[in-house]
Amino acid sequence: MSEAISSEQLSKFHQLIEDDPKSRVLERAVSKNGILATSADFHSEVNMDPVFSIDLDTGDVANQKQSGRCWMFAALNTMRHDLKNRFGVAKDFELSQSYTFFWDKLEKSNYFYENVIKTASLPTSDRKVSWLMTTPQQDGGQWDMITAIIRKYGVVPKSVMPESYNSSKSNELNSTLNLKLRKDAVDLRELVNSNASSEEVASFKEKKLAEIYRILVYTLGEPPVKFDFECRDSDNNYHIDQDLTPQTFFEKYVNWNLDDYVSIINAPTDDKPYNHMYTIEMLGNVLGEREVRHLNVDMNTFRQVAIKQLESGESVWFGCDVGQESDRKKGIMDTELYHKDELFDVDFSMSKAERLDYSESLMTHAMVLTGVDLVNGTPTKWKVENSWGDKVGTKGFFVMSNNWMEEYCYQVVVNKKFLPEELQKVLTEEPKVLAPWDPMGSLA
Repeated sequence: MSEAISSEQLSKFHQLIEDDPKSRVLERAVSKNGILATSADFHSEVNMDPVFSIDLDTGDVANQKQSGRCWMFAALNTMRHDLKNRFGVAKDFELSQSYTFFWDKLEKSNYFYENVIKTASLPTSDRKVSWLMTTPQQDGGQWDMITAIIRKYGVVPKSVMPESYNSSKSNELNSTLNLKLRKDAVDLRELVNSNASSEEVASFKEKKLAEIYRILVYTLGEPPVKFDFECRDSDNNYHIDQDLTPQTFFEKYVNWNLDDYVSIINAPTDDKPYNHMYTIEMLGNVLGEREVRHLNVDMNTFRQVAIKQLESGESVWFGCDVGQESDRKKGIMDTELYHKDELFDVDFSMSKAERLDYSESLMTHAMVLTGVDLVNGTPTKWKVENSWGDKVGTKGFFVMSNNWMEEYCYQVVVNKKFLPEELQKVLTEEPKVLAPWDPMGSLA
């Protein structure tokens, strides 16, 4: 039987406050300064001194500005780090995030249309249909999604396709695209349910994709087909490479075998036993490319493969819940940064699995590991390259405690050669399909 809050209970609650001699002091402090400032622990800032035993020189940080392209920035940053080391390009060189953004938007639109067709017979109240319509497309993504774009479309230097108003501030573009996609979903579902032929459905979809393409060209600019690559290296020497395509540029200047890089997750929930493969239903962008695939491992393996890649001189793409226990301005992510439990005398503790199962946490942001501090072989803190510009942290770089990684990091992408042999064999396993709303399908 449900019970309302009674006046007797309210009197009891009030008396508990009155009986605590600290309560009025804390009320004044918290109401004036806020929860985080009052519960902050300065010792965390001391312990998170940005000095690391392994510290890669990766150049200047990038800035995604008012967009949700962190996953894209992080992936392209790992590639430009390697390009910088091999070709000596300037510290501020970047690959074009606007170029991959254009193709991701177009491919996500096509992916949405195909899912609308697949679910057209289901009522709009069905959870899958509701999930599709909640966000037809967005800025976020996964590692396998950026590699799908690169495999199909290549990459270009930022100088060839620079940022636009709409790539740097994507809210207007997203709301416009989602309005159009939902409108098209209405018409597409009606067309499918009227028993239209597959040719009629395909013709309708092509017409709508052409409209999406037009919107993207007007807002982001049309992607280059051929271009000349001009730059000055770190010694200020001039270079030019003519008549490149995005694919030949990738092959010549990046030249990664993208199939060698795999997503490793740490999700200690009962539905995802370790050392097995997982994928997520209805998650992706480029049809016909590799699906999003995750290998779930324990936290020790998770850390060790990241360390091995850093020791080899290569940075590491990773995904985390950046808003938890973090200070954006100082660039600190540490479980000891705030003590809200002590401030309120309340137990806030949850296990990592509980936070995932009860929607307290999921992957919200992707960044790059560029260093680690090993003390007697054990990691104590990690150097993180963010994509929020150089006005936060230490010129854009953050410090993450090892405990924070354990609690709030969910994904790293590493070359499969750094995995133990028995786990390399698991990579070929048929993945278990998770529901579209599973937290491991969240987009950074």
